[in-house]
Amino acid sequence: MKVVFLKDVKGKGKKGEVKNVADGYAHNFLIKNGYAVEATKQAMSQLEGQKKLEEKNAAAELEAAKNLKEQLEKMEVEIKAKAGEGGRLFGSISTKQIAEALQKTHGIKIDKRKMESEGIRSLGYTNVPVKLHHEVKATLKVHVVEEA
Repeated sequence: MKVVFLKDVKGKGKKGEVKNVADGYAHNFLIKNGYAVEATKQAMSQLEGQKKLEEKNAAAELEAAKNLKEQLEKMEVEIKAKAGEGGRLFGSISTKQIAEALQKTHGIKIDKRKMESEGIRSLGYTNVPVKLHHEVKATLKVHVVEEA
């Protein structure tokens, strides 16, 4: 019996796949538990519609990430911190502080885990890479100034 998998089933198939399985297995396990449906014309067209929708959403997400990259690369985030001799900071500027400053000054919310920085430990300009999408990386300019 041909079935369309609705969920991943270990060892049998992944979501969206169409496979031929034993009738008893299909009726008694896959269909009964909602892991699959019988591969009718209606189910196949529904699967095609879902795939097109997912592709459309992925393309929109990629476009949004590219637009955000353009915005980020034009702006600069300024953070004030206490520093000692030679411009060395007491502590460091974390990605959390950078994300909060970006939210406060520019109104753009980016998850701190998407920023690839070990922490800024000196005054001046630092370029912080930000992963917006698996295909899009932006560079955010962070300016650390001495707190008076």
